[in-house]
Amino acid sequence: MRKFIIMGIQGSGKGTQAKLLAEALDLEHISVGDVFRWNVQHHTKIGAQVKRIMAAGHLVDDDLVESVVRERLAAHDWNYGFIVDGFPRNARQAEFFLESYDIDGVINLHLPDEEVHRRVLARRLCSQCGVDYNLMAHRPQREGVCDVCGGSLVTRADDNPEALAIRLAAYHQETRPLIEIFERKEYVATVDATRPVADVQAAIRQQFDLPFGAA
Repeated sequence: MRKFIIMGIQGSGKGTQAKLLAEALDLEHISVGDVFRWNVQHHTKIGAQVKRIMAAGHLVDDDLVESVVRERLAAHDWNYGFIVDGFPRNARQAEFFLESYDIDGVINLHLPDEEVHRRVLARRLCSQCGVDYNLMAHRPQREGVCDVCGGSLVTRADDNPEALAIRLAAYHQETRPLIEIFERKEYVATVDATRPVADVQAAIRQQFDLPFGAA
């Protein structure tokens, strides 16, 4: 069983890399962002709360994030392990994870702030099925139209320069120090996220001595 945390600033490709690793190693990809977006799209109570927070450019508070992650992991549908994307975000959440799970490794995707701006502001989301696009790397076949369901593509409420500046400041203040906490445990692999997707995936697997084919 393998258990990983993947970390990195917004736009660093956490979701893409986590999905590739999960598919190859039969891991459960647990994306906090996906869980929240599902709640927003299905108009749940949590979704309404998250929508307000995201529109203001803030991070979801610790208690809500922790409760969602605890509930998700408690499902125990990860027979061969998991890779968590979007958690932990601060020291308190890191301590929870270290106390609760025997983590095999932390993948830290490094991306300069200027590249974050370029990537994030090019993102689009299908308003109907939630598929992600990026006008730099993953463009739809028809401009503004989802390839999967034909829905209209929109900019996420929190993908604007003002909200991004708030998130970047929060990341540098709270999240980056987590790397130091995990590094003391000697299982952090920092990978250059400016490289092509396949190269980043190869670097992750090489650093953790993971197979390049199916597990």
